[in-house]
Amino acid sequence: MSRNKTLPIFLTFLAMGFGDVVGPLVSLVKESFEVSNFVASLMTTSGFIMFGILSIPLGVFQDKRGKKYVLSMGLTIALIGLIIPILFGMYGGQVVTQGQSFTKLYALFGSIFLLGAGATTLQVAGNPIMRDVSAEGKYSSNLSLAQSIKAIGSSLGFLVPPAVALWFGLDWTILFPMYALILLITLLWVNAIRIEEQKGKEVAQATLGSSLKLLGNPFVLAMVLGIFLYVGAEVSMSAQIPILMDKVYGIKGFGLWMAWGLFFLPIFIGRLTGAFILRKLKAGRFLVYSVLLSALGMAMLFFGNQYTAFTGIIMIGLGFANIFPLIFSITVDAMPERTNELSGLMVTAIVGGALIPPITGAVADIAVHLGFIVPAACILYILIISLKHSNK
Repeated sequence: MSRNKTLPIFLTFLAMGFGDVVGPLVSLVKESFEVSNFVASLMTTSGFIMFGILSIPLGVFQDKRGKKYVLSMGLTIALIGLIIPILFGMYGGQVVTQGQSFTKLYALFGSIFLLGAGATTLQVAGNPIMRDVSAEGKYSSNLSLAQSIKAIGSSLGFLVPPAVALWFGLDWTILFPMYALILLITLLWVNAIRIEEQKGKEVAQATLGSSLKLLGNPFVLAMVLGIFLYVGAEVSMSAQIPILMDKVYGIKGFGLWMAWGLFFLPIFIGRLTGAFILRKLKAGRFLVYSVLLSALGMAMLFFGNQYTAFTGIIMIGLGFANIFPLIFSITVDAMPERTNELSGLMVTAIVGGALIPPITGAVADIAVHLGFIVPAACILYILIISLKHSNK
């Protein structure tokens, strides 16, 4: 494994995390453009819907053109998406000016749509290409490390807006030129390296039909559904925790920082340490332990006081940290000859981030704590499949 090859791939995962900016953007857009909760929440759907539309066709296309080509394509699409709001004057100054509110809002939705398409493309190519640059037996470990770097990219949407407003008097739209610069550097670096893509035993070329046919395999179907429910649970948690801070515990002003500290920081720490734990512990067993920790944390949300609930959120973050890379790598390692098709299917399942959170929100409208039943049910299913398939 060459460090010169792994470093730009790790940087790609940082860029991949920029797609998660749709979570904190909901509250930021609502405040800046003075729109309803429903309109602001469509930002999440705009960002995640492309996972459901593009992933399987991209997996088929990737089988023909190669992972590096698709990776570069994803970086380019995301970069174009980030340039759009800059062209409309959204680069750190006052976001809304008289008469331009709706124009900028439409431009923002278009930007997030393309950023979601780029993130989808990066997921389809990035997760399996990590296998190509990893030493034998290190794929799960390196993928967890890469996902921890992705968590840094995801965290920037929570950390940067309050910081630049407090210290520099800048608007949250400074994220767009900052993201664009990092993406440009990544694109140039990726295209400067040569990657020899691993191929399994000879099989027929991937097609849309062959990808969908894999869902007839009970193991593949269970794992794809596991990805769908996990992403839905994670996005639901990232959306509901700031609301919990505000409505239940009266923590205002720094709700984004509090949500990051309790949930995303443990995810980052968990992924970083998980990369080293996986050098000693089998992936299947680690998946079981991770889901059990998440389930215990969920229970603490319902049956404890404020500090017990905060401890539970930290445990959920630590448990959530490695679920995605573990399910992904376990599935690909079980059927390496179908890497591209499996990647397309599992990245398609990320659309759970668009479909599960509205259900969570509807239940949370009844009572904030009640909304956490939805991600808890998702974790229960993942616990069942992890116990059943941990030996794969």
